Amino acid sequence: MGWKSFIIKPFAKYIANDIKNWSSKAVDCQNNIFKELMAAVEKTAFGKDHGLTAITTYEEFKKKVPIREYEQLKTYIERIKKGEENVLWPGKPKYFAKTSGTTSGIKYIPITKESVPNHFNTARNALFNYFIETGNGKWLDKKVIFLSGSPELENINGILTGRLSGISNHMVPNWLKKNQMPSYNTNCIDDWEEKVEKIVEETLSEPMGLISGIPPWVQMYYERLIVRSGKSNIKDIFPDFSVFVYGGVNFEPYRSKLESLVGKKMDSVETYPASEGFIAFQDTQKSNGLLLNSNSGIFFEFVPVDEVFEENPTRLSLNEIEIGVNYALIINNNAGLWGYSIGDTVQFISKFPHRLLVTGRIKHYISAFGEHVISKEVEEAILKVVNSFGEHLVEFTVAPNINPEEGGLPYHEWFIEFDNFHSDKAAFAKQLDAEMILQNIYYQDLIVGNILQPLKIRLMKQDTFRNYMKSQGKLGSQNKVPRLSNDRKIADALKEYIRE
Repeated sequence: MGWKSFIIKPFAKYIANDIKNWSSKAVDCQNNIFKELMAAVEKTAFGKDHGLTAITTYEEFKKKVPIREYEQLKTYIERIKKGEENVLWPGKPKYFAKTSGTTSGIKYIPITKESVPNHFNTARNALFNYFIETGNGKWLDKKVIFLSGSPELENINGILTGRLSGISNHMVPNWLKKNQMPSYNTNCIDDWEEKVEKIVEETLSEPMGLISGIPPWVQMYYERLIVRSGKSNIKDIFPDFSVFVYGGVNFEPYRSKLESLVGKKMDSVETYPASEGFIAFQDTQKSNGLLLNSNSGIFFEFVPVDEVFEENPTRLSLNEIEIGVNYALIINNNAGLWGYSIGDTVQFISKFPHRLLVTGRIKHYISAFGEHVISKEVEEAILKVVNSFGEHLVEFTVAPNINPEEGGLPYHEWFIEFDNFHSDKAAFAKQLDAEMILQNIYYQDLIVGNILQPLKIRLMKQDTFRNYMKSQGKLGSQNKVPRLSNDRKIADALKEYIRE
């Protein structure tokens, strides 16, 4: 054990014990956070507009504050950008996390002095908790890398503004900065391909202990390292590499490929960060699911997915959730977001501790015929078939084909990139369709009732999805390929990459 891990271990143990404590009484934590939020919001323009006071109850809050997306908060955000104080939260935000929206253009998500710990401390806590559970703290004495966006920030009337991953770079404490890779100048490179080459150059000879990033872009980093070094796998390049930290997408579709590149199975820590708040993190290596971050400045609400587009949907607090139900996630937090739908869907798999799975995006689904297929279902189906056939999946997306050019019944069209696909395509498609029937009863009804024909797969050329993301200006950083679309926009753009 090195000196840093030795010194940090007692504090890490304190953090791990604290996580066990608050996760056992998560509902009480949520109730306390709600009271704290109400005491703060009564001092703001938003609070006055909605009649909120320190004694507002949750039932009253639901009547006064509707569920909203960014567009419905935008007028308040614009007032903050112009320099006004006490709009959504007392004072002014410390940062704006700048992110792209599908309908609102660029979104500016406030991060306040009070909400900063939610973003940084949660990441630290997840890693310290991993240290205590596994005994692996050697990464603290080696180099670490966070593949992220540029840390360069602009100033909007005194509010520093940039990507969340870039803002997070400014929150790294001095004791960790000395371990952190890559250099600041390299991190500021905008072009992802140029940036990853420079990162490879800087890290190739360093004792990397921890690597963090979104799996598809980490894969690209691994591949460039192997090409540059001439070695066959990452464990030979980085013998000290012991833990992989990721978030943003389901790791399972990428696991076999990444582990083959590394050359061994790796410990991993999953996180669920968003610009709006750090939602959950993996608190144990022994079971599935992410621990809801129920004691960190966010009061969570949950809306059953089948009601999410209704005018007055059911809104539930943590005390009212049920295991196995798919919910849209709503947050209220100490950054000044109120009744805010972040667009994700989750499903709880346990209570006390409250662990969940991220099941998809509200707007990423297929329901061209009422089937409402979600990300969790397509991911679980394809993983079973990929493992059964012994293939390596690179990436995929699915869209409905309502009016096939070749005629016949409509179908779900799967665009799949493999690493050297060698199986029988028809057999693969048949088993995948069978798995989808098991995943979604409505899909089964449509197949049995001859409303849909069985799914079809399109084998894609190598680097299809990287090239597609590059064409959209979304290569690297925190960008992800949507698993599902209810229209043909992505599908039509991918036609030129079909291998057959």
